[in-house]
Amino acid sequence: MNTQDIANPIQISQKPDLFESPDFYQIDDLLTDEQKMVRETMRAFVKREISPIIESCAQSAYFPSFIVRKFGEVGAFGPTVPPPYNPNGGLDYIAYGLMMQEIERGDSGMRSTASVQGSLVMFPIYQYGSEAQRQKYLPKLASGEMLGCFGLTEADFGSNPSGMRTHFEDKGDHYLLNGSKMWISNSPEADIAVVWAKNEEGRVHGLIVERGMEGFSTPEIHNKWSLRASCTGELVFDNVKVPKENLLPNVSGLKGPMSCLDNARYGISWGAIGAAMDCYDTARRYALERIQFDKPIAAFQLTQKKLAELLTEITKAQLVSWRLGILKNQGKATTAQISLAKRNNVAMALNTAREARQILGGMGISGEYPIMRHMMNLESVVTYEGTHDIHLLILGQEITGIPAYR
Repeated sequence: MNTQDIANPIQISQKPDLFESPDFYQIDDLLTDEQKMVRETMRAFVKREISPIIESCAQSAYFPSFIVRKFGEVGAFGPTVPPPYNPNGGLDYIAYGLMMQEIERGDSGMRSTASVQGSLVMFPIYQYGSEAQRQKYLPKLASGEMLGCFGLTEADFGSNPSGMRTHFEDKGDHYLLNGSKMWISNSPEADIAVVWAKNEEGRVHGLIVERGMEGFSTPEIHNKWSLRASCTGELVFDNVKVPKENLLPNVSGLKGPMSCLDNARYGISWGAIGAAMDCYDTARRYALERIQFDKPIAAFQLTQKKLAELLTEITKAQLVSWRLGILKNQGKATTAQISLAKRNNVAMALNTAREARQILGGMGISGEYPIMRHMMNLESVVTYEGTHDIHLLILGQEITGIPAYR
C-alpha cells in the first residue's frame, strides 16, 4: 500500500518551537554571512513547516509528501549542484551541512528525504550523467517536481555491496534489468531511481529507472519503529527494459556509488548534530522548569553533569563537521575523514538522546517532547550509510593499511 492511500492523519501542534542553538565555542564567527543566512532560512522553514506536524506524522507513520515541493521551494535539494541545473544551487559544503543540521533538528526522516535527493540522486546525475540526463532530471529534482531514490543495498548485501545480485544485460537497443533493492528511502514515492547493478562482465554501473517502466515496482516497508515519518521500501526489477540513454556514462565500478555515499555521510555528520542539539535544548529547558524537592532539577549536580557533558560533545562534533566542510570545499576530504565524522557524530547524537531522555524522566517517552522520536530515528542513522562498526573498520584500514573486513 502506498503512503498516499492513507487518509491524511496530520494534526497541527499548537506547541511553539522555541529551539535555540547552542554555540559554546562561537562557531558562528567561523561562518560566512551567506552560510548563516542559509542556516537561518532553513531553521525558520523547519519551525514553520516541520515542527508543527512532525509528531503527528511520526505517531501515524505518515510521510507528508507535500513537503517535497516545499523543500524544493526553499532550496534544500542538491544545493551544491550549480545553475543552470539547480537555479537555487551553487552553495558550498558548509552551507549544505548547515541545511542538513537544521532539517534533522526537525526530524531525521525529513533529512533523509533531502539527503537522498541531493547526495544520492542529483549528485551522481550531475557528476556522472550525460548532459541530456542533467538537463532532463536535475531541474525537476531541484524543484521537487520529481522525487528520487538510490538503489544500492540488497536484502543479502548491505555492508558488502560488491556482492550485489541485481544485474542487467545488453539487448541491443535497451538493457534488461533484474533484481531487487532493500531499505530504500523515498522509494514508494519516487519518480526515478538511480540503481547500481552489474553488467554481464560483473562491472557495476548506474542506471536511471523511471516509475512506469514495465516490471518496476516499489513495495513499501511497514511497521518501522524508526524514521516513521519517512517512506521506505524496496525496488523490484522484473525484466525491466531500460533505455540505453539511461545508463550513467561517466563512471563504472563501486567508485560511483561509494562517492555518492561519501557525500551523504558528510551531510549526516551535520544532521546528527541537529538531532543532538534538539535533544539537548529540550532537556535544558525541561530541567529549568521541572521542580522536585522544592527546586528545579537543573539545580542538582547529576543533571548539571549530564548537560555539561552533552554540550561538550555537541561542541566537539560541531568543530569536526566544520573542519570537514572546509576540507570538502577544498576537495581534500577523504573517505576515512568522512567516516570518522559520521561515526562520531551519530554516536554522539544517540547518546545525547538517551541522556536527555533520562533528564525528562517518564515524560521523555511522551510524544509531547521530541526526544524519543529522535532516539528511534538515530537507531537507523547509526546503521545506514555505513554502520557504526563498518566506519570503525574503514578508519582501522586507514590507520594500519590492513582491510579487516575482507
